Amino acid sequence: ACEALGLELKSAYAQAKEISHPNQGMTAVEKIFNANAQGIRKDKTLHAGSDVRVKVNIVGSQDTTGLMTAQELEAMAATVLAPNVDGAYQSGCHTASVWDIKAQENTPKLMNFMSDFGLITGRDPKGIYHPMTDVIHKVLNDITVDDWAIIIGGDSHTRMSKGVAFGADSGTVALALATGEATMPIPETVKVTFTGSMAEHMDFRDVVHATQAQMLKQFGDNVFQGRVIEVHIGTLLADQAFTFTDWTAEMKAKASICISEDETLIKSLEIARDRIQIMIEKGMDNDAQMLGGLIKIAETRINQIKSGEKPAIKPDNNAKYFAEVTVDLDLINEPMIADPDVNNIDISKRYTHDTIRPISFYDANKKVDLGFVGSCMVHKGDIKIVAQMLRNLEKTSGKVEFKAPLVVASPTYNIIEELKDEGDWEILQKYSGFEFDDSSPKTAARTEYENILYLERPGCNLCMGNQEKAAKGDTVLATSTRLFKGRVVEDTDSKTGESLLASTPVVVLSAILGRTPDIKEYKQAVTGIDLTKFKPPQKSSLDSLSAHY
Repeated sequence: ACEALGLELKSAYAQAKEISHPNQGMTAVEKIFNANAQGIRKDKTLHAGSDVRVKVNIVGSQDTTGLMTAQELEAMAATVLAPNVDGAYQSGCHTASVWDIKAQENTPKLMNFMSDFGLITGRDPKGIYHPMTDVIHKVLNDITVDDWAIIIGGDSHTRMSKGVAFGADSGTVALALATGEATMPIPETVKVTFTGSMAEHMDFRDVVHATQAQMLKQFGDNVFQGRVIEVHIGTLLADQAFTFTDWTAEMKAKASICISEDETLIKSLEIARDRIQIMIEKGMDNDAQMLGGLIKIAETRINQIKSGEKPAIKPDNNAKYFAEVTVDLDLINEPMIADPDVNNIDISKRYTHDTIRPISFYDANKKVDLGFVGSCMVHKGDIKIVAQMLRNLEKTSGKVEFKAPLVVASPTYNIIEELKDEGDWEILQKYSGFEFDDSSPKTAARTEYENILYLERPGCNLCMGNQEKAAKGDTVLATSTRLFKGRVVEDTDSKTGESLLASTPVVVLSAILGRTPDIKEYKQAVTGIDLTKFKPPQKSSLDSLSAHY
């Protein structure tokens, strides 16, 4: 009310902490917080440690915590989405694998509530469009159409590669939906840059894992923990860059922000715009024409960058960082695997995501009971890698046989549609022993697996572990996010289940061999494959300051 009347807002509460350092520039996240700050003078610059109330642009609710968010909204007597929120989405991805009695009772109720509240919903309560079980993080990454945006989502992997995103509890998500605002301290930032060049046989997932390993070697302690990672991977499109920003949850960072080059950001925004248009054509837009509004925001941002009026966000040359990490790509010469290290004598070092091992560590004799390609960590290029590897093996061996089950779950339906148009889905269907059927979804979780290729419904699938899991005691090699005890696979009385995390080509080859490959087998298998590549941006002239190192 005060804002509308042009009056100063006087609070009965203590003043928020405001930290401002004269003549000090801003990191990218400090710039975003200052641009979105509410209730502060526009001529005042706030730095890390300041408490700030900020406008929230994009809000996401997922289907396991969404019911609690709905209860929070009801308790607040909130009935409609805040008008200053650009986009809000309710997913159905965490309950996509198994349409059991619990999901049938809860999910429609949730979708109906959120649709009435003003969100775009993965499932249409009116039944007009096909149920979309797309992974929430991939959808949020698509509907984030401004690199200056702040995103709040009910999941720790809310870590978009455009703007800055924060995973939050159901109450914070409810507040963001109802008010279009959130209050939090501006986090400290760790800058990550890259030198050298990727080897031809390496995949970007290996770079992501190696970043954690090289950081720990450089600093001893995890300098990422509780801070924002400002990662300079500006030559990667948002889909591919998300593999890094998503993994920052496993790096224990609070959030991540991707510094993109102008041309790359334009291409990413054009892809996002076109995917939003597909959502509109499917009938997913609401009465407020939220999706149409996002397309207008995307067009405006694209034009701003093209004209030079407002280039892609960059930190100031005199920004101050908590620490700076430099990743040497030349040191990464074999696939890197995140290992739960289940037999470590120090139990505090088990299931940490900090044990990163080269594939040679396993001497090509680590038995693999199941492979999983899926989760928010993969993009279309990963599913294309599966198809390309099957074609290559078919040419060299005449056929493809699996010595372990391989479960493939595309994160979104639009990826499957694009793969069909590009001719890659056909080879996957050829070798699949199971393909999802939306007209007759599974009503019970799979408990036994055969040595075949499973094409599962888009969604979280094995990664979440709340519906389906691998067989107890299995050793799983997966592209997913978590390697925690009991998540993807549980223990038996005699054998500890373990989930190791690796790149898509390593997972596919391991399922075919029934074990981890040696480096020679791996190089041969990926020859001619379009792996996700990364070339560091041109050396920036910006010289920043590190506060603590």
